Amino acid sequence: MFRRWLHDAACSLLFVATLLSPPARAADTVLVGSVDASSANLWPLYIGRNLGLFDAVDLKLDLAFSQSNASVIQQLAAGSYQIAPTAGLVDPIRAIEKGAPVSIVRILIQAPPYALLAKPAIKSIRDLKGKTIIIGGAKDITLIFTERMLAAGGLKKGDYDFIFAGATSARFSALQSGAVDAAILTVPFNFYGESAGFTNLGFTFDTLPDMPFAGMAVNRNWASENPKVVERFLSVFVKSIAWFEDTKNRDEAVKLMVTTSRLKQEDVERSYDFLRGKHLFEPTSKVSRAKLNVVLDALRELGDVPGSFPAERLFLPGVTQVVD
Repeated sequence: MFRRWLHDAACSLLFVATLLSPPARAADTVLVGSVDASSANLWPLYIGRNLGLFDAVDLKLDLAFSQSNASVIQQLAAGSYQIAPTAGLVDPIRAIEKGAPVSIVRILIQAPPYALLAKPAIKSIRDLKGKTIIIGGAKDITLIFTERMLAAGGLKKGDYDFIFAGATSARFSALQSGAVDAAILTVPFNFYGESAGFTNLGFTFDTLPDMPFAGMAVNRNWASENPKVVERFLSVFVKSIAWFEDTKNRDEAVKLMVTTSRLKQEDVERSYDFLRGKHLFEPTSKVSRAKLNVVLDALRELGDVPGSFPAERLFLPGVTQVVD
């Protein structure tokens, strides 16, 4: 009799505890858009996904890819994507200046990790005179990078021709096929190209060391209604980059990217050593106003944004952590 009473009492207590316990929070699905699934720029996102860091903060990723950075930002502005975690900064800035509901909430890569690769017979930037170079687009951030590198090497506009492909993988394919003489490539494709015998004519950060390359952009309307979701997403990137920077995780990070990109292990290893050695991933969620003004100055020089355009318009109040 006593045992039955004890059992009934325990069941009652469990029932009451269940009623009083807060319900489990359903994971928030985030629509994420980017360019080129094999790009090393996505390393922190893949780390967060594979280590369960997004799961730990109740976020579920719906990840899709577009053929160009401009296309990503167009879909972000339209609401088809909610976050673009690795956007080249030129396109969201242009979109914001035109009134699109987009904001920048993070700098991801502190300097452009691109290299200019050319056919084996081309040994210097001066050798590109009269040649065809493939970049991201007529209004892509790679236009600024490439023109600055070519000018530093002694070439002026009109000395060369540009053609366009939005994704690094497509630009490398054009170089491999012989359709172009040179291509602007990000990691790991630049190392893959060097392994194949193409000439590395230099890195963009040697010419533009203070210009941030990529950032995290959000649909402002969605983010204003879901600031806590954005903060949780940002927190995962801080943890992912800290994990990436710890050299004890090198082998696991390389294995993850090899599986994702299907590139050769030695090229991915060189990419890790390059990105980690230069500390190109911004470790915090803080956004430097001074660094973004370097990008704005380049766009003002191109005539893409007016001289009076303020950096403050780029940020999402209450979410973007602006410094200096």
